[in-house]
Amino acid sequence: MKIKRTPPTLISKRDRLPVDYLLHPFQYVTREEAFGGVLLIAATVVALVLANSPWKLLYDSMIESKFSIGFSWFGLKMSLGHWINDGLMALFFFVVGLEIKREVFVGELASVRRSALPIAAALGGMLVPAAVYLAINAGQPGMRGWGVPMATDIAFSIGALALMGKRVPLGVKVFVTALAIVDDIGAVLVIAVFYTGQLSWQPLVVCGLFLGMLVAVNRLGVRHPLVYGILGICLWVAMLKSGVHATIAGILTAVIVPSRSRINAPAFIEDNRLYMSEFKAGETGDGLVLTSKRQQAALRALETACGNVQSPMQQLEHAVLPWVRFIIMPLFAFANAGITVTGNTVFAMQHPVAIGIMAGLVFGKPAGITLFSWIAVRAGIAELPAGVAWRHLIAAAMVAGIGFTMSLFIAELAFKDTLLLDTAKIGIMLGSFIAAVAGMAVLRLVTRRQT
Repeated sequence: MKIKRTPPTLISKRDRLPVDYLLHPFQYVTREEAFGGVLLIAATVVALVLANSPWKLLYDSMIESKFSIGFSWFGLKMSLGHWINDGLMALFFFVVGLEIKREVFVGELASVRRSALPIAAALGGMLVPAAVYLAINAGQPGMRGWGVPMATDIAFSIGALALMGKRVPLGVKVFVTALAIVDDIGAVLVIAVFYTGQLSWQPLVVCGLFLGMLVAVNRLGVRHPLVYGILGICLWVAMLKSGVHATIAGILTAVIVPSRSRINAPAFIEDNRLYMSEFKAGETGDGLVLTSKRQQAALRALETACGNVQSPMQQLEHAVLPWVRFIIMPLFAFANAGITVTGNTVFAMQHPVAIGIMAGLVFGKPAGITLFSWIAVRAGIAELPAGVAWRHLIAAAMVAGIGFTMSLFIAELAFKDTLLLDTAKIGIMLGSFIAAVAGMAVLRLVTRRQT
C-alpha cells in the first residue's frame, strides 16, 4: 500500500497569508524523517569545530556555566551541560516511553508473534556488543563502559533508512523501528540498574508519592496533559535528588499517561455530523463566525470532540516530539560531542575503550542481531516480515550499529574520568559513522536488484 505524504499545509492558496509562504519550506522540511538526523550531524560538526578552534574556551565556559531555577528556599543549580543531560533529556526519555507504550498497544510489539523477532534481535544486539566490549576491556579501568555499545540511535538509524528512499522495503523500516524501541527498553533498564549513583531514601519516598499521585489521577480519569506535566516535573525533581538518574522520571511518567481515548472513531464521526449540521444551521448570512453564537458553540463542541477522540498519550507525543527531535537532541549532541582533536587522538583510537566500542557497534551489533534473529526464526517463534530477506536484515543490523545519542548518554554516566570519557566519545562517533556508511552501502547493494 502506498503511503501518501502529509501535505505541508491544508490552507488553500486563496486563503494563505504572507507568513504561510514564509513558513512553507520549514513545514515541508520538518516533515522529512531524515531532517532530525541532519540537525544532529550539524550540531556535532559545530561542537567539534568549536572545540578545536580559538573559541574552545568560550565553548567550554558556555557548557560549564551555572544556571539556577527555583526560589531562595528551594532551587536547582547546575551547569548548562547538566541541565541538558539531566533535564532536557528527560523529555527525550519521555518520548521514548510514549513510543514504547504505543508499540506495545498497537504496534509491532502488540502480539507475541509480531514482537518475537525484534525482541530477539534487540536482545542479541545488546548482549553480543557488551560481550565484545568486555572481552577487550576485561580487567581494564574502562570495563565499566560495557553498556555503551549496546545502544541503537533510533533517530539516526531511521534517518539513514529514510535517505535510501523507496528502495528500502517497508518491512525493514518497521523491523528497525521496533528493534530500536526494544533496545531503548534495555538501555533504560541498564541505566536504572547499573548506572545509578548512591541512593537517598527520603527523596525516593517522595518519588513514590508522586508516582502514586500520577496513578491516582489516571484512575480518576483525569485527561488534561498539564496535570501529568506538572506531576512529571515534580517526580523529576525528586528523582534528581534521590540518586536514580533523573531521566528515568520521563519513562515512568510516559508509562502512566492514559492511552485510551474518551470516545471512539464511530462516535466521533456521528458527533462531527451533528456539530457540522449545527454549524451550518447557525449561518447568519454574512459569512462571519464572529457574529453567530450558534456557530461558535458548534466550533467549541467540535474542539472538545477532537480532544476526546485523541488519547492524552497521542496529544503529548504530538506536542513534545518536534521539540525533542529538532531542539533537544541537537542540543545534546552540541553539548557532548565537543572533543578536542590533538596528537593524542590517534593514540586514543587505539585505547581498549575506543576499540571495544567500535568493535561492539560495527561488528557486535550486526552479529548479535543476525544470530539471535536466525535462532528465533529457526526455532519457529518468529518469522521474517513480508518482503524482507536475510540480506535485508543483515544490512539493517549493520545500520542498527549507529549508537550515537544513547551511547553518548550512557558514556556520560559510565565514565567520570575525562580522558576515558573523551576516548569513549571518539569510539562512539567513529563506530557510528562506520556502521552508518557500511550499512547503507550494503543496503544499497542488496536492494539494487529490486529498484
